[in-house]
Amino acid sequence: MTYLLSTMSIDRDTFENTSEEELADLSVPDRVLGFLAANEDRAFKTRETASQIGVDEGAVSTALSRLKDRDLVEHKATYWAITDDTERLEGYSGYERATALFNKQLSTEDKESWREHAPSESHPSVEDEQ
Repeated sequence: MTYLLSTMSIDRDTFENTSEEELADLSVPDRVLGFLAANEDRAFKTRETASQIGVDEGAVSTALSRLKDRDLVEHKATYWAITDDTERLEGYSGYERATALFNKQLSTEDKESWREHAPSESHPSVEDEQ
């Protein structure tokens, strides 16, 4: 039963095309970091992160604290977000594994597609900052 709490669901394609070694290598901190990286524009409560990756809330809480000690995540009130320090993230080997798995599962981001759908004018808050 503990095994079920410590795993996250994956789609069938990922199941079929990812080696056992790659799937086994993804620790709870790697999963948490991968989830936050895939949602880098948002901050999450521990419970929501645990629910999204299918891991026990206590394990996620421990992982978040350890990731914070390494300055890989940021914490404010009850919310957690991935750091915007890309050099720090790139120096963490788990980030690369987690990103690769999430890219395989969700596909990589197509920046040109984003540009096609971007508004032609800046948001008013951007103009206020300039």
